[in-house]
Amino acid sequence: MGSEPREVEKVRQRFQGALLDVVYFRGEDTLVVAAEKIVEICRFLREDPEMGFDFLADITGIHYLEREYSYEVVYHLLSLGRRRRLRLRTRLGEEGEIDSVTSVWRGADWHEREAYDLVGIRFKGHPDLRRILMPEDFEGHPLRKDFPLEQ
Repeated sequence: MGSEPREVEKVRQRFQGALLDVVYFRGEDTLVVAAEKIVEICRFLREDPEMGFDFLADITGIHYLEREYSYEVVYHLLSLGRRRRLRLRTRLGEEGEIDSVTSVWRGADWHEREAYDLVGIRFKGHPDLRRILMPEDFEGHPLRKDFPLEQ
C-alpha cells in the first residue's frame, strides 16, 4: 500500500470495505466507493487537513442498460491548495437513489438537480430536488438510455 497515493491509503484505512476499486488512468485517480458511504467519504476528503478537497467541480449521472448496476454517479473533486484532482464513482441499483452531498459542498445543489433532471437519479436529503434544465411538465429523463427518441 505504500506506493498508493495518500488519498487512496487514507480512504482505504478509514473506510474499510467502502473502497471497492481504484482506477489509475493518465495521472488521474478514481476511487469507486460504496454509495451508502458517499457523504462520509466526501466530508472526510473535504475536512481532513491532509486531503483538503475543498472544491466540488462537477457531479455527473450515468444510466446503463444490461449491467449489474443501473446508474453511476461521478464526483470530480479538486484540492485547490494541494493542486490535486480526485474522482469518486458510485454505483446504484435500479432505484437510482443516493444521499445528497449538499451538506458537504453547497455547490452540489445544482449539479445534483441536473443529474436528477436529465438522468433521473434521486438525491435523498437534497434541499430542493426539482428540474433545472427541462420544463417542469417534461416527462422522463432525456439522458437515460431507455428514453424514447421518437416523439
